[in-house]
Amino acid sequence: MPGGDACLLESNILLRIGKSDDPHHAAIAHALHVLAGQRVRLCFTSQILGEFWNASTRPPDKNGFGLSVAETDRLARVIERDFEFLPDSREVHDRWRSLLVVHTVAGVQVHDARLAASMYVHGVGRLLTINVRDFRRFDGLRVLHPAELQDAR
Repeated sequence: MPGGDACLLESNILLRIGKSDDPHHAAIAHALHVLAGQRVRLCFTSQILGEFWNASTRPPDKNGFGLSVAETDRLARVIERDFEFLPDSREVHDRWRSLLVVHTVAGVQVHDARLAASMYVHGVGRLLTINVRDFRRFDGLRVLHPAELQDAR
């Protein structure tokens, strides 16, 4: 089971950090403050940054944020500066492939399995996400919704 001193931040968290009008913004800001106060390593992967870029630059009428490439690049640089990067490797790939078969993963959920594989390989025990349900199948990972940290200090 991965250690608990690190937390992977899913793209839906990163997308909302700077979006003060998002209904989840306050809970996310508080959750990040709590985790940082506990000295938890806050992490991201290349896949997460790719998902962030995709949603940031996609037009609003296609469920995106409609930001320019320049603005998205500026935000991505902040993510890269402030959070720990977990690199891909052959080991992550092999673990991902195994998870796909073991959990009979199909469709878009292959991306969630890749994040779980990265967490297992890098010893990251927690995931902060709005989509908690998508990750429940992966044993030994603590999947947190930002609202779960509302009462924590």
